[in-house]
Amino acid sequence: MAGLLAPSSPALPASRIRTLPTPLSPTSLPAGICYQRNLNGCARTAHKHRARRSLVSGAAATELTSTEERKKLMIGESQRPVFPFSAIVGQDEMKLCLLLNVIDPKIGGVMIMGDRGTGKSTTVRSLVDLLPEIKVVVGDPFNSDPEDPESMSMDVRERAARGEPLSVAATKITMVDLPLGATEDRVCGTIDIEKALTEGVKAFEPGLLATANRGILYVDEVNLLDDHLVDVLLDSAASGWNTVEREGISISHPARFILIGSGNPEEGELRPQLLDRFGMHAQVGTVRDAELRVKIVEERARFDRDPKVFRESYRAEQEKLQRQIASARSSLASVQIDHDLRVKISKVCAELNVDGLRGDIVTNRAAKALAALKGRDKVTAEDIATVIPNCLRHRLRKDPLESIDSGLLVIEKFYEVFS
Repeated sequence: MAGLLAPSSPALPASRIRTLPTPLSPTSLPAGICYQRNLNGCARTAHKHRARRSLVSGAAATELTSTEERKKLMIGESQRPVFPFSAIVGQDEMKLCLLLNVIDPKIGGVMIMGDRGTGKSTTVRSLVDLLPEIKVVVGDPFNSDPEDPESMSMDVRERAARGEPLSVAATKITMVDLPLGATEDRVCGTIDIEKALTEGVKAFEPGLLATANRGILYVDEVNLLDDHLVDVLLDSAASGWNTVEREGISISHPARFILIGSGNPEEGELRPQLLDRFGMHAQVGTVRDAELRVKIVEERARFDRDPKVFRESYRAEQEKLQRQIASARSSLASVQIDHDLRVKISKVCAELNVDGLRGDIVTNRAAKALAALKGRDKVTAEDIATVIPNCLRHRLRKDPLESIDSGLLVIEKFYEVFS
C-alpha cells in the first residue's frame, strides 16, 4: 500500500489573493498624506509639491508590486497546516477508498465508521493536498463546468446558448465541511438579505451545496446529523441538483459532490436511506501493534512541534502520489473489464440479496479506478477482491442473529463465485 500512496501544498486561487486588502505603508499612502508629515511651517513651492507627488507615486507603484508577492507568501504561511496524507500510518482500507473516489468521483463517496481517535477526520482532511485541478467558469458560484452543459448553472447555460464567451480558470477541487449545527438555509442557500435591503431586489445567496458542487462534501459524525439535513442531502445526492423554493425565489443549481462521512457506530446508527447513498464503506479499527502505536505517537509529536518542517519531509512522497492520481484520472477511461468478470460481480450481488443495482455499478467503477491507480488498463480478479467488501458490506440486510462480519460474508461469497 505504501507504494501506492503520496500531495503538494494547497495553492489558493488567484481570485482569492486579489480580493485581499493591500496593507497600508508609508509609501502606499496618497502623496498628500506622505509629504504633509515633513512640513515644518515653511512654505513649499509648487515645483517641490509636484516632485514629491511624482516620487511618492513611483514608490507606491513599486510597493504594490512587492506587496502582491508578500501577500502570496503570507497566505501560504498563514493557512492552517494539514497533516500529510502519506504520513498517516496504517488504515490502508480507508486511504484506498478515499483515493479511488478522487480518481473516479462517480463512485459516490465513502462512509468511514470506526473507533474514536483512529484518525478518521485527520485522514479525510489530509486529502485536500492531493485534490487535482478542474476547469470552472470564472465568477460562477456553482463551479460550473465550461465543457459539460449538464454541470452548468442556469445562468451559465443561458450565456453559452447565446454564444457568449465564457472566461475559464483552473482551480483545485474544493472540500466543504458540513458542521452538525448548520441550518437548512446555510446548506441549501437563501435570499440575499443585503441586496434585498440595499437594492430592493430578490437575489439568491448560494449555500454549502453550491460550493461543494464538483467537489467534496465532508460530514464528521454524520450519524448525529439532524434528520431535516439528512433529507436535504438525500434529495441532492439522488438528483444531482439542489432546488430552493422560498421567499419568492425559485432556483435550481447543480449539486454533484463526493459525499464523505465519518462516525463512531457506538454513537448511533445511520439511516439506511443515507447509508445506501455512500458508494463505499470503510471500517477503521484501533491499531493493536505496539510498534505502530509508538510510530503514530512520534509522528504526531513531530507534526505538532513544527508542522512546516514535518510537511516538508514528506513533500517528495506527496508529489509522487499526486502525480500517480493525475495519471490514473487521465487513463481511467481506457481501463477495460471483461464481460465474464462483470457477470461474476453481479452474481455475487444477487446471491448476497443486495437490493438494487448500486452495488454492481460501484464495484465495477471501483475496480477500474484501482486498476488505473496501479497503472494497468485491464481489471483483474484481484482488483475486484480488494474493493468488493467495501462496495457491498453496507448494502447487506441486517441479521440480528448473524455473528460474522458483513465484510467477511462478501469475501466468502466472492471466492465461492470466482473459484
